[in-house]
Amino acid sequence: MNFTRWSARLPGTQRRAAARDDRSSVPPARAEYAQPEAGLRPPDGDTRGGTSRGPRDDSRGGIRPGGPTPDDLSARDILGQLPALVALVYGPDHRIAYVNDAYTAAFGPRPAGATAAEAMPELHELSLLPLMDQVLRSGTPRTVKSRKVRSGNSYTVTCTPVHRDDEEGGEGGKGGLKKESGNNKGRGSGPGSEGGVLVYAADVTDHAEAAERLRASERRHRETAVTLQRSLLPQELEQPDDLRIAATYQPGGTDAAVGGDWYDVITLGAGRTALVIGDVMGRGVRAAAVMGQLRTAVRAYARLDLPPHEVLQLLDGLAAEIDASQIATCAYAVHDPNEGRLVYSSAGHLPILVSDEDGTVHRAEDPTGPPLGTGGWIHTSGTIPLPPGSTAVLYTDGLVERRSEDIDEGVAALERALSGAKGSPQVVCDRLIRSLGVTAEHDDDVAVLVVQHPARTGPDAELFHNASLDLLGGIEAAPRARAFATGVLTSWRFPVELCDLGVLAAGELVANSLKHGTPPMRLGLRRTDRRLIIEVTDGDDHLPRRRRADPADEAGRGISIVATIASSWGSRRTPGGGKAVWCEFALPR
Repeated sequence: MNFTRWSARLPGTQRRAAARDDRSSVPPARAEYAQPEAGLRPPDGDTRGGTSRGPRDDSRGGIRPGGPTPDDLSARDILGQLPALVALVYGPDHRIAYVNDAYTAAFGPRPAGATAAEAMPELHELSLLPLMDQVLRSGTPRTVKSRKVRSGNSYTVTCTPVHRDDEEGGEGGKGGLKKESGNNKGRGSGPGSEGGVLVYAADVTDHAEAAERLRASERRHRETAVTLQRSLLPQELEQPDDLRIAATYQPGGTDAAVGGDWYDVITLGAGRTALVIGDVMGRGVRAAAVMGQLRTAVRAYARLDLPPHEVLQLLDGLAAEIDASQIATCAYAVHDPNEGRLVYSSAGHLPILVSDEDGTVHRAEDPTGPPLGTGGWIHTSGTIPLPPGSTAVLYTDGLVERRSEDIDEGVAALERALSGAKGSPQVVCDRLIRSLGVTAEHDDDVAVLVVQHPARTGPDAELFHNASLDLLGGIEAAPRARAFATGVLTSWRFPVELCDLGVLAAGELVANSLKHGTPPMRLGLRRTDRRLIIEVTDGDDHLPRRRRADPADEAGRGISIVATIASSWGSRRTPGGGKAVWCEFALPR
């Protein structure tokens, strides 16, 4: 067989033209091509269409010394020495014309003239047969990457169209196959021609295995970060008496490393609730670890019952100590049911949104300071109304930030979605996620905290009451406070034992305020569906502390008595420069 008839013209090589001189032996090859169905038999009985590697005979019957020259190298010689797998097939049935040594070593010998579907099962494993049909029809090369065969090896395969070269025709013509050129596309499938496909497969098993190990390592790293992130977030949100709350955290898609988004709900006592949302810049386990430290610190600082801007001031210093290279944003807000508003402070975080009962959305933009960890900034607090029937949303930038648009457009889109979102907090959460187009493949973490202040009517409203009494001081203040507490608690139909404990606690708190505080003084009673809250405020900012009184002491036992009989107690400074001391009793179910 003259392989020149079924060879590819490769770039950078010179094919020996049959018409270069009269010594070319083209006619025998023409005879072989004329009967392809009978099988193409290579010389010397080589069943895979190969050729010997010995010295070449010159035109005069002698052996050319020194081996073949570059001009004497045929495509068969070149392809046979390649480490890549090469196969040449022809016709619509993809009959085998040639396979090189590397192909034979990988899959065994392949009989010339047999169809690829019958004799080359490896092409089926690589899903190449439909691709070869497409290449043969279109005349356009196609490449598939990292396909695996049953043996476990992976190959990157290029299928290149080739066509028969009959430009001169006759027995002196050039004959053979050459690579398809742009103006010859589709020629291999035309009438009167036998187009072919050159299959070139490079073994990329090592690269594929290395890539798979890398992907597996990245998956494990991501799973570790996600597990750490979720374990550091609240496993169950605290549910205050006066608010209904839901939250959602969704990590970024599989191509995005987990970030440091977090949220929290902290009950402060006396019906007050702290709401927190934050975002640590960066990705991976490190960001999640920093987030966990900041969240723990926020809970500790919140127990001090400080104003929001003081909490962020403490958190700013801690963030710089944890890792100066990590920058975090945070919004911290406190809800007091007696005031019907949110007192908040922000460290570089996105604005809190509040939707009224009629769908009007308000944006809390000021005051906003720089992110945590920057230092040198005095944070301030602001307020935004949260009346009954309203809904507040705290969120991270993953919900509203898109690469193709300004972040203000994302916040505006969230406002529109919030204005029409109705239902329970979890329903609102889910609707906002869907409205903003957040899916499982989203490229950033998303944390959303939805807070509703329900408007209570009917029987539910009867479980929530408030009563207060201004105390003018003097020796009659304590008896007046006890009488007021007795009347109120009796009207709320509490059991006698609870009424007695409540009156005792109110008397002790008022007595402590009369002794250590300054006017104005006020006694407040509040009941919810779960608690009785007693609170006394005055104009002195020195907070009381519980101490052990000696047996001979005639005073100093009031706070100890309150701490013993109540479920919890505490104190805080008020914005006007005074203080509030409170205690709670759990109501019987």
